Amino acid sequence: MTTRIDQRFADLKREGRAALVTFTMAGDPDTKTSLEILRALPKAGADVIELGMPFTDPMADGPAIQASSGRALKAGQTLKKTLAMVRAFRKADDATPIVLMGYYNPIYIYGVDKFLVDAKSAGVDGLIVVDLPPEEDEELCLPALKAGLNFVRLATPTTDDKRLPAVLANTSGFVYYVSITGITGMATPDTGKVTGAVARIKRHTKLPVAVGFGVRTAAHARAIAQGADGVVVGSALIDALKGSLDRHNKATRKTVKAVSDLVAVLAAGVRGARRRQAAE
Repeated sequence: MTTRIDQRFADLKREGRAALVTFTMAGDPDTKTSLEILRALPKAGADVIELGMPFTDPMADGPAIQASSGRALKAGQTLKKTLAMVRAFRKADDATPIVLMGYYNPIYIYGVDKFLVDAKSAGVDGLIVVDLPPEEDEELCLPALKAGLNFVRLATPTTDDKRLPAVLANTSGFVYYVSITGITGMATPDTGKVTGAVARIKRHTKLPVAVGFGVRTAAHARAIAQGADGVVVGSALIDALKGSLDRHNKATRKTVKAVSDLVAVLAAGVRGARRRQAAE
């Protein structure tokens, strides 16, 4: 079965360019504004959307995304509300892939079987669950695949050739390559090393490889896009959102535009890589 994620990457491959994958936190700074941002992302140039599931202990994330998760929870965001957001988004957009990203605990509490049914019916296309290793595939990964959802796995600079086959075994949709060791948003990737790492992963899989962690500018995006199938941007968008809030962390007239404007700049960077490749 072909998912929206499979279709989008296949379409972009034919176009000869990488995907811009954008991350936002569901419910940050509130459910209404978050849905407006979600709806604005494809128009601004996002090809795939990662939607964060807020969690009280996001240990793989840096300060920006941790704070984003905290704002969303404080505003009353729940997993049920996040699925409702996706359902509302789907009323006007049936093409843009949405991947829910986060941690296993909220899904476990919701109930895996119920979550998968509700997520699929809401219009979710895939999952990234950062604290479930391949050894735990029976918990969520295999049921998700059976339900028709992609299960996107993370590979890192420390994932060697011995470990990589286990990481890739049940991965689908795309592989998310974490370009730096450590937490999100804290360093800038070395594009030369990233290109080599992507090539190594591609020797083990035919899946697209998207690169994230540390991509903040159009120049970063353009450089990464020349050697990867997708460029993931998260912390930079969260920072743009945070900078638009008032002193009480409430949304302002500038909030949605602050995020969509940066997405447009990053999208131009990704598309610029295509033109440079074509020129070469």
